[in-house]
This record gives sequence, C-alpha cells and structure tokens, in this order.
Amino acid sequence: MKNIIENEVGAILTDILDDYKKGRAVDKMDIYNQPDKTEIMDILDSLFSIVYPGFFRDKTHKIYNIEHSVSTMIEDVMFHLNKQICVVLKYTKEFGDNEEEKLEQFAQKATVSFMRRIPKVREYLETDLQAAYDGDPAARSKDEIVFSYPGLYAITVYRLAHELFLLGVPLIPRMMTEQAHSKTGIDIHPGATIGKYFFIDHGTGIVIGETTIIGCHVKLYQGVTLGALSTKGGQKLRDVRRHPTIGDNVTIYSGASILGGETVIEEGVVVGGNSFITQSIKKGTKVSVRNQELIYHSDDESLHHKEQDESWFYII
Repeated sequence: MKNIIENEVGAILTDILDDYKKGRAVDKMDIYNQPDKTEIMDILDSLFSIVYPGFFRDKTHKIYNIEHSVSTMIEDVMFHLNKQICVVLKYTKEFGDNEEEKLEQFAQKATVSFMRRIPKVREYLETDLQAAYDGDPAARSKDEIVFSYPGLYAITVYRLAHELFLLGVPLIPRMMTEQAHSKTGIDIHPGATIGKYFFIDHGTGIVIGETTIIGCHVKLYQGVTLGALSTKGGQKLRDVRRHPTIGDNVTIYSGASILGGETVIEEGVVVGGNSFITQSIKKGTKVSVRNQELIYHSDDESLHHKEQDESWFYII
C-alpha cells in the first residue's frame, strides 16, 4: 500500500495544482490577501471581553486592573480589525488595486467609528439582558444569562456585527453572525434592524433575514423564521425588502414562519406555534393554528372525550 501511495502522490499533486489554475470562484491562490477567519473570531472574543467586563477576559494578557486590561484589548482589537477591514475592502468595487491609501483611510475611519459605538451596543444589550431575565422564570440571575444563554450570545454578536454592517464593512459582519449561527443554531443577518429589549428563548432554528425590521420588547421562541416569501429571483432581489416587519410588544411562539417584505405584524400581536403567515396582522390580534384532533387509545373512556385547552400555544 505504501508503494502505491508513493508512486501516485506526485501525479495527484500535479492534477490538483493544475485544477487551481482554472480561475473559478473556489480558486484562491493568494492566501495572504484573504480575510483570516481565525483572527476575526479572536477579535469577536476580545469584543465580548470589552462588552462584558468581568465576565470574559483575554488570558493572553496579565490583568492588573480593569483599565489596563480594557486598554490593552481595545488597542489589540483596533489593530487587527483595521488590518482585516483592509483585506475585505478589496472585495468591493469601490477600491481597486492601486488605491491602498484610500483603502487604509476608510479602514481606519471604520475601525474608529465602530469602537466609538461600543457604548451604544452595551446600552442595547443591557435591555436585552433585562428582557431575558423578565421573560424567563427559569433564569436565576442575570449572570446566568450572560454566561450560558445562547440567545443573548447570538444577539450580542448580531449587535456588534450590525454596527460594522452599517459602516459599510463587507464580509466581516456576516462571518461574525455565522459564527454565532454555528454555535447556537440562531441565524441573524447583520443587516436586520432590531430594537431594544429583544429576547430569544431557547433559540435553536431561529432565522431572521437581512431586511427584517423588529421593534422593541419582542420575544421569539425556537424555530421561528422571519424570512422571504420567495427567493427564486436570486440576485435580482438584492436590496429589495423581502422580510417582514415586527412591531413592538410582539410574541412569536415556536415553529412559526412569517414571510414577505409586505407582511407587517403590528403592535401587541401574539403568534401561536407552527403558524404560517404571509399577510399582515392587525394590532392586538392573537393568531393560532386550529388544534388538531387528538386520538386516545386507552381503557379509560374519559380520555376519549377529553376537552382540549385552546390556550396551549401560549405555554412554553
């Protein structure tokens, strides 16, 4: 077996290297001009340490006091974020190969603007944390939520990525939210607009599309999709509103799908589990799927005539 491999490895290498030369989207030979995913995830980890001081820390630096620690992390984040923004800007039409000075200037301004927005991000996250604590009787403390709730993790990543998205930074925001997606099963596009006091309970399977608008005091349970009614238009639908608008004080229970750019769920609506909605819902409405008939097989005749609780969809 060893001799066969030794005899064939040279030909295999030649075939693969020749395949790299076909100029396709999957052929990237300049490895130093591509974004570094590991470095971007390290930036994200450091941002968590900055956003939640005392909860997370960078173990590569000795900590003498909080000011020294945060100062070191901020400088580190700004250096590496600026470098990665310079790399990803080359993916855009605005910057050519001969515009390094213009590219560097944009990257530095974007880095500074983003870091100045951290206090605003923390203001929103404080409300999200409060919403999680108020909305989940299983939560014993806010610390428990910060350390262990996937919903808050995904929201935190989204709020950071959203600010980069608004600044026109390509690729990096999506890499950040997809990291949260892979860890939590919660898929929030960085382009979505989400108000304060946002609570995701359980979370797995939630999808929030790019042009979704969500108001304040909104609660989502696992498996909710806020998506497009159809994507068969492909790239022709770019920059077109294709995801729904969710008003203030809306609760959407597990497995519900709300689709379409013209779909508006007005204030105070409650959407029951497994609902499929493609039309707007008026303020204060409660929407639920008609209960399926349950069939019981038992010697106890009383079970065959058991009344169903119509309020089942409120309880998680």
